[in-house]
Amino acid sequence: MERRPEPAGRKLQILQKMSQEPQIRAGTPELAFHAALLAGDLDHIRLLMDQCFWDANAVFEISNGEMEWQVTSLATFGLSGLWTLEYQRELTTPLCIAAAHGHESCVRHLLSRKADPNASPGGRGALHEACLGNHTACARLLLQHGADPDLLNSEGLAPLHLCRTPASLGCARELLEHGATVQLEGGPGRDTPLHVAAQRGLDEHAQLYLGFGARVDARNGRGETALSAACGAAARSPDEHARCLRLCALLLRGGAAADARDEDERSPLHKACGHARPGLCTLLLRHGADAGALDYGGASPLARALQTATCAPPTAPQRTVQVLLNHGSRSVWPDAFPKVLRTCAQVPEVIEVLFNSYTQLPVSESWREAIPEEVYQMHKPFYRSLFALAHTPRCLQHLCRCTIRKLFGKESVHLVPQLPLPETLQNYLLLEPEGVLC
Repeated sequence: MERRPEPAGRKLQILQKMSQEPQIRAGTPELAFHAALLAGDLDHIRLLMDQCFWDANAVFEISNGEMEWQVTSLATFGLSGLWTLEYQRELTTPLCIAAAHGHESCVRHLLSRKADPNASPGGRGALHEACLGNHTACARLLLQHGADPDLLNSEGLAPLHLCRTPASLGCARELLEHGATVQLEGGPGRDTPLHVAAQRGLDEHAQLYLGFGARVDARNGRGETALSAACGAAARSPDEHARCLRLCALLLRGGAAADARDEDERSPLHKACGHARPGLCTLLLRHGADAGALDYGGASPLARALQTATCAPPTAPQRTVQVLLNHGSRSVWPDAFPKVLRTCAQVPEVIEVLFNSYTQLPVSESWREAIPEEVYQMHKPFYRSLFALAHTPRCLQHLCRCTIRKLFGKESVHLVPQLPLPETLQNYLLLEPEGVLC
């Protein structure tokens, strides 16, 4: 249950001008006190508290002047209005300020002066601030002095929900060791801490939470499991990709359902394909994900991969499509191929992999209209080879490939490498693109 702060003996008002920080020891005692807290100047904090008889639970009311556009009327060609100076007021405490900036000695001093570790006049307590700033030592101090590890902020989030970066692992461990509820739902999305870790690719956090009893298949307000949330999160850097892969492997080893659907009937595989992550798709498929699953909109994982092919990193879309087809995904309905060509023309490797999944697909000269001229010129060898098949059957080698793939079905990815064939032929059977069609 969220606690309410005790009534403060005094409210200290701080007015910050736009884009200006208060200068230490300058201006009013209130401003100097605030600046000392920001800087972690313990000696000056002691001096001011003694001289001014300030209570450690004093509440700061900090006003930041910002220009905002205020609509006054609807003009002929849009909205008319004027710029006004609006003051945004924030309520906080000395303890919250010190904890937010990681000033451990200041936090210790304020607690010794009977600062309330659960005071949150502005909607966030000192423990929330410490966790947001990844300040493990401050979080430990607060917990040792009675801070509530499950205190909710104004958004309904506990401190554990605010452990959102790799550097916050220490804070998360301190919270759990001091009794934080690992399964606590928070915020409008009703995410558990495990969901938060999954969304941000925090594999070490996830391992910690599972060790403290987090339920691997718990669902949030959108019907997502942690695995689903992890697969739906965008990963930009190679490090983020690696962490996400480790996280998903951890969840699957912990018993996560590879095919768990969210409220839109999308599986983790749908989401991994939407982000063109072939390594993650392979992991999911190896754990039993359905390559042909359909969401509420009737889209398969392959359709998701094709929809996002043009905005994905190089080679990722073709690898994703390959992985799906080699694990038994049905190809696109032949009549829909021109639409795929229009969508994926800039990524001819995807077109090649998909085209080679058909035994024979009649090529129409009208398809040329779906390819922008500059794209055609950029990838001319491939598109010339495609349209050369307009009145020609596929070569015998391709027909043999299709026969073998049909025989092996969704086990192609496992059986082809066991064939006594050169690696180049094995790659050919697994639809490795060559740059031209024959």
